[in-house]
Amino acid sequence: MCKAVSTPLCTGAKFSVADGAKKANGQLYRSIIGSLLYLAATRPNIMFATSLLSRFMQNPSEVHFIAVKRILKYVKGTVNFGLIYMKQNSSQLLGFSDSDWAGFLDDSKSTRDFCFSFGSVVFGWSSKKQQVVTQSTAEAEYIACAAAADHALWLRKLLDELGFK
Repeated sequence: MCKAVSTPLCTGAKFSVADGAKKANGQLYRSIIGSLLYLAATRPNIMFATSLLSRFMQNPSEVHFIAVKRILKYVKGTVNFGLIYMKQNSSQLLGFSDSDWAGFLDDSKSTRDFCFSFGSVVFGWSSKKQQVVTQSTAEAEYIACAAAADHALWLRKLLDELGFK
């Protein structure tokens, strides 16, 4: 029996392709990552960690597998978490973006994340590795903000089409 943990990743955790000489069971690793990606459709709180560790599906090490098991322990402790959609009078679209500058050790690329809420409901989120190497935290944050703004425009048009002004 495993103990639940309070966060999906250890604070400041960084991973590399070169982590650990001991290789993990690749088939099991890919299966768990696939299941976590499916679960992330209703659990945005595991999206960043799952996206980060999905980068090692081709050749996972024991270090990566231990981190994936931590996500499972987190899910075990937060099994009652989820998205609840209730009727709201508020129709305000809010967005948040973030980036971890040079968070990927192998190529110094950053991960950009964003999420959107409408009223009190989170309904759109993304976590992706940026395509370019940025020279500063500000540049990485700017790229994350631009991706979020692009998605916000699309969401705003969708909400307009649905009659929310």
